[in-house]
Amino acid sequence: MEKHEAINEVLNDLVKINNDRIAGYERAINESKDLDIDLKATFDGMIRQSNQFKRELTDKILRHEGAVEDETTTTGNIYRAWMDIKSTFTDSDRHSILEACEFGEDATQRAYDAALTADGLTDPDLRNLITEQQAELKKSHDLIKSQREAHQLLKQ
Repeated sequence: MEKHEAINEVLNDLVKINNDRIAGYERAINESKDLDIDLKATFDGMIRQSNQFKRELTDKILRHEGAVEDETTTTGNIYRAWMDIKSTFTDSDRHSILEACEFGEDATQRAYDAALTADGLTDPDLRNLITEQQAELKKSHDLIKSQREAHQLLKQ
């Protein structure tokens, strides 16, 4: 039973980081003045992605007889912290928004790295799920980064 608890803790941490990610992108959409339609579409896609990952993780938690903690992270809302700087969005500076989002995507990658190195995560199916999700999240990170870099080049 102890093994299940450890696994469920790791999986719940990933549910929480995905909740933070959803809340962060929702905040970016809601608080950004005149958000470009392409950014809104990108952020909506990332919200859908995290919702899908949450469903997959929730399924695994329930299969390991665990309870799903459907909340955000308790350590200062790790991922959402970058969205709490209201001026980042009210100024509607595309570069600042993308920079903040990239910071959040970095936090997500660190959370997934921590999950993959957690003690007790030996189940190959779980490791595979987490690895696949992290790879997809890395693509999202790289998309945000490339948009930020492209915008920076246009400003020069």
